[in-house]
Amino acid sequence: MSTLLAAAGSLEPAARSYLSPTGQEIVFLLVGALVLGAAVVSVTTRQLVHAALWLVVALGGLAVEFLLLTAEFVAWVQVLVYLGSVVVLVLFGLMLTRAPIGRSPEADSGNRPAALAVGAASAATLVTLVVDAFRSSWIDLSGAAGTTRLTGEYLFSHWVLPFEALSVLLLAALVGAIVLSRAKGGSADAKPRAGKLRTGLTKQKER
Repeated sequence: MSTLLAAAGSLEPAARSYLSPTGQEIVFLLVGALVLGAAVVSVTTRQLVHAALWLVVALGGLAVEFLLLTAEFVAWVQVLVYLGSVVVLVLFGLMLTRAPIGRSPEADSGNRPAALAVGAASAATLVTLVVDAFRSSWIDLSGAAGTTRLTGEYLFSHWVLPFEALSVLLLAALVGAIVLSRAKGGSADAKPRAGKLRTGLTKQKER
């Protein structure tokens, strides 16, 4: 009996077909199409505010995709970090820098054909690799595979070195940005001081 159950379990993935998707898979495909459309509009529109808002739709759709894959922790990180920080930072940057809100011809660099070719080639390569790697793989979404506890255990047991390397990289980028900003500020402040010193010396000579 156990042998028959084992054989049935091994044949279960083969019995499944892409032509009979479940409701969760249909929702996943629909949300994926929405994310793709929002991403295309975000990079093709000439209005910066509209691009930022469509970026919100794309990133929010990705969070929904992670929820459908039972990756709850990654989904909430997507919402908190990207939607709650990056997009808000972009919108505040547009408002504080008084960037043009309407249609801006400067937003079009004229390299759309090259960008389209590179994007299409990258997408085709990525889709080919993913489909070839997971063609016969089936993910069981009934269990709690994406909880915070399991994600943390797997991250800090198998991916500790890349995690720490990424932390060092971000720290180096932060330090570099501070150094560059201070260097520019120092060079800008040095010129007025030199000018004041020269004017003071000339006044003393005149006296």
